[in-house]
Amino acid sequence: MAVAGYGIYRHLSSWRRGLPAARFDRPVERVQMVLRHALAQRRTARNRLAGLFHRLITYGFIILTIATTVVALDADFGTTIMRGNFYLYFQSFLVDLFGALVMVGVGMAAARRYLRRPKMLVYTNEATLILATIFLMCLQGFLIEGWRIAVTNDPWGAWSPFGNAVARASVALLIVEAMQRAHRSVWWFHLILSFGFIAWLPYTKMMHIITAPLNIYTASLVPLGATLKNIDFEKTESFGVNSLKDFTWKDLLDLDACTECGRCTEVCPANIVGKELSPRDLILQLRDLMHAEFRISNFGFRNDESRAHESSNDSEQSAIRNPKSEIIGAVPATAPVPLWQCTTCAACMEACPVFIEQMPKIVDMRRYLVMEEADFPDSMQQAIMSLEKRGHPFSGTNATRLDWTDGLSIKQIGETNDAEVLLWVGCGGALVERNQKVTRSTALLLEQAGVKFAIMGREEKCSGDPARRIGNEFLFETLAKENVENLNRNGVKKVITACPHCFNTFKNEYPQYGGRFEVYHHSEYLARLVDDGKLKPLSQTEKKITFHDPCYLGRQNGIYDAPRQLVQISAAGNATEMARSRAKSFCCGGGGGMSFVDEPASQRVNQERAREALETGADVLAVACPFCMTMMEDGINARKGERDVKVMDVSELLLEAVQPLGG
Repeated sequence: MAVAGYGIYRHLSSWRRGLPAARFDRPVERVQMVLRHALAQRRTARNRLAGLFHRLITYGFIILTIATTVVALDADFGTTIMRGNFYLYFQSFLVDLFGALVMVGVGMAAARRYLRRPKMLVYTNEATLILATIFLMCLQGFLIEGWRIAVTNDPWGAWSPFGNAVARASVALLIVEAMQRAHRSVWWFHLILSFGFIAWLPYTKMMHIITAPLNIYTASLVPLGATLKNIDFEKTESFGVNSLKDFTWKDLLDLDACTECGRCTEVCPANIVGKELSPRDLILQLRDLMHAEFRISNFGFRNDESRAHESSNDSEQSAIRNPKSEIIGAVPATAPVPLWQCTTCAACMEACPVFIEQMPKIVDMRRYLVMEEADFPDSMQQAIMSLEKRGHPFSGTNATRLDWTDGLSIKQIGETNDAEVLLWVGCGGALVERNQKVTRSTALLLEQAGVKFAIMGREEKCSGDPARRIGNEFLFETLAKENVENLNRNGVKKVITACPHCFNTFKNEYPQYGGRFEVYHHSEYLARLVDDGKLKPLSQTEKKITFHDPCYLGRQNGIYDAPRQLVQISAAGNATEMARSRAKSFCCGGGGGMSFVDEPASQRVNQERAREALETGADVLAVACPFCMTMMEDGINARKGERDVKVMDVSELLLEAVQPLGG
């Protein structure tokens, strides 16, 4: 116990080296999180096989731990808990049953690991030894119990079905005398192995028994789109993260909470299309660096058979070669190339069963590269320079903020005093020709519904989302403060936008700068107008429609139904879902500044998503984001020979369905 306690203390000491983080508010919600995800294991159970055997092992261990504690209390403290029905139903039958279920669970885990060999797993000697030790401890328990029943002729032995089976087999084999001699030896071996396992636990990935519930309790309770931290530029000397001590204590706890399940990498769009980025390897290699720097040994058991990530020995050598403890480039997963492949879609965070926050760590390291080293891709640099000089990221365009209004009577915010809402057009909606049509559709629908609205016009600047996700936090803060000041000065209270990135920024990030607005994605607002009878759909298309969930609308802000409502209005019941949809939707590849990067054709996320859309047999691919519009049109065009599919925004679908103006 002392060895285990020391190991836990070493972990605690390492986390305390991180920066402060407020993660103990709203305790009732946090306890509920632990019950749902640590005890009930809802996210783990998404994979049915893994969820089943993990629950068998977990619940079995809980029951066996309670039973062992009861035995210790009766034997050492004179309590009388093991009496009557409790002894028969719990201490005999239930403990026996769950002991067997643990062995079944271990067998299932071993079969999956060594026969099916899923790509997402990390194959280490440590994992093998852990499974073998758990199985052996349970087997020893049944041998000890069975031999006791056989020797003492326990009248209640039948209440322990598996132990009783061992007893009968031993009697049948005429080895009663032998087992009398072996019982004490096996008992001592079992005791030593059990205490050895407890002592070893903090130095292995089994530490997640402790860290996973703690990590879930301290998980972020805000939407995924609100998880990036602000930088206090007046008090911070170094911007971004290039040292473990630049992370918060919660970031460091994340590293120790990882169960090595690989679910994050399994859903990572960059990794799926063959890029180097692996959220799992990022966390594991940072963990190994932390253990090397803070002297937490794993006794050499984490030698990686599959080369999925560096072993601890390799990471320790990296720490020796890197006396300044810089983490960017110290291991393969933190090299600049994979860091610049992240689309910030947060699929990794949504999939993680223990609520590790991978994406914010990537953005933190990007911040260091951008603001401290000025080391980031040329195409992203052009976008940043355009943001600084022109207020939008499209360096090559000659379009203006008002081009899309040609032929329309759209009022700017300074020209009217009776606007109910502000239509925030966004850079894509104003300056990209294809998305200008979406903005016109939205404006026409608002006019038809009798909504009094205005636009910022020439006063509008980028919300700052690309700057923040690329890593230029200073530029983001500058744009955010300027926009909030401008909107507040004009008395704006309610904002509609067709861009989920702008929506996320207004809803989740601007409040920290004094921008507290009532924010709607255009799909939400238009769906409400339909529900209120202000827009009346009159026609439907016979074409088959499938909808692509934007990451910043769906997964990061939980809005799934409103855009689907608009699709259903148009589709005449002929709407279909892609294999990956809603919270499990696959990214278009345009987030995190990646829409400004020209990638190799073989590694384009949008083409993978286009393939999935084509497989549905849909005639129309509906989107609800200007970035998704651009990326999905490019993806569909790249696969033009397969089928002719039209990409349309949900507002365009609705405009086709409603009564025309003047009708």
